Amino acid sequence: MEHLLTSVGLVLLFGLIMLESAGIPLPGETALIAAGLLAARGRFEIWAVIVIAALAAIIGDNLGYWAARRYGLRLVDRWPRLKRYSDRALPPAERFFKAHGGKTVFIARFVAILRFTAALLAGATRMPWWRFFFWNAAGGICWAIGVGFLAYYGGKAAAQAFDRYGLIGAAVIIGLLALGLVGAHLWRRRMVEE
Repeated sequence: MEHLLTSVGLVLLFGLIMLESAGIPLPGETALIAAGLLAARGRFEIWAVIVIAALAAIIGDNLGYWAARRYGLRLVDRWPRLKRYSDRALPPAERFFKAHGGKTVFIARFVAILRFTAALLAGATRMPWWRFFFWNAAGGICWAIGVGFLAYYGGKAAAQAFDRYGLIGAAVIIGLLALGLVGAHLWRRRMVEE
């Protein structure tokens, strides 16, 4: 299994992140974490993992943005129930994206459900593309660097702890990393609520 992941892993990483970013709920972040861990074991170069993840995120988000901008409202207009809902929901969403679209696109990259919906909403609300692209690229690059290096260095620390201290040391390192991830998740959630 590891040989299969090593041979097609970066292509799979690109595909999962791109499709997730385009609007299909797939485990893109999990794939990035797995690739970072494999890079820590010497199977990939970490810079390649980060570059591929960032490019996939940016390309996928742009595909979702343009699909929603071009076809989103046409599809909604076909179903009367959805049309009534969009007639009520779209004007406030447009105002929100006009005022806070850049921040929303950037922060959405770090929040699981928003990761694959923000680009669609930005396209449907007709957020200017250049503004979307800037914040999307910034978010995609920061996300790929942050998650990629966290998995890479976390994986290396766990492997070194296991070699040096055995199973208990590795469990302590993994526990500390899990606490750090939970803390980061709670911080992001608080930021989104504010």
